[in-house]
Amino acid sequence: MSTNGQTKEETFLLNGLMRGEESFYRRLFDLYYKQLVIFANRILNDDDQSRNVVQDVFVMIFDKRSELNIHTSLKAHLYQTVKNRCLNIVKRDKIIHEHHQNILSRSNHFIEPSENLEYTELEEKINNTINSLPDQCQRIFKMSRFEGHSNQDIADQLDISKRTVETQISKALKKLREELSKSQMLPPILAVLFCLMQPSLMLI
Repeated sequence: MSTNGQTKEETFLLNGLMRGEESFYRRLFDLYYKQLVIFANRILNDDDQSRNVVQDVFVMIFDKRSELNIHTSLKAHLYQTVKNRCLNIVKRDKIIHEHHQNILSRSNHFIEPSENLEYTELEEKINNTINSLPDQCQRIFKMSRFEGHSNQDIADQLDISKRTVETQISKALKKLREELSKSQMLPPILAVLFCLMQPSLMLI
């Protein structure tokens, strides 16, 4: 260990530390701990984290006491070590924050697994309800919502009145509202809107 730049007190403390004498380590700790925590907190702006950094530095100093190679004063070495560790934390936290922001940004383009499951369950419930409708009502509703026919087109193809088509579609929507309301999967009005806006729903 080099003692270049050391004061007499620092040399005295380091020599005692190298011998593993705990009293010298305690003296070193009492001499610099508080001011180093204040210094670290100016960088980290976190009291707990600052104390942890300084404590870790002192533990490292003791564990590697026989390997220390200090070319400046002991005080300068402690400050530089604490500074380096603080800057590493700042750099790490910045990388983690940017990584989380990137994940969050990308996740906005996808449906959460729980939401996707709810969507699948809702789709299945709608299909089952439609397929349980009376034959004519079911056919009219499918032609309207899944095949894109106008009410008049449906009336002409099935040789029924336009009024009958409107009535059957109304019955189908009422049934959907009732069934989806029972399952509490969506508020009735949202369930109906969902159905009206999903012309590509697969039929079971």
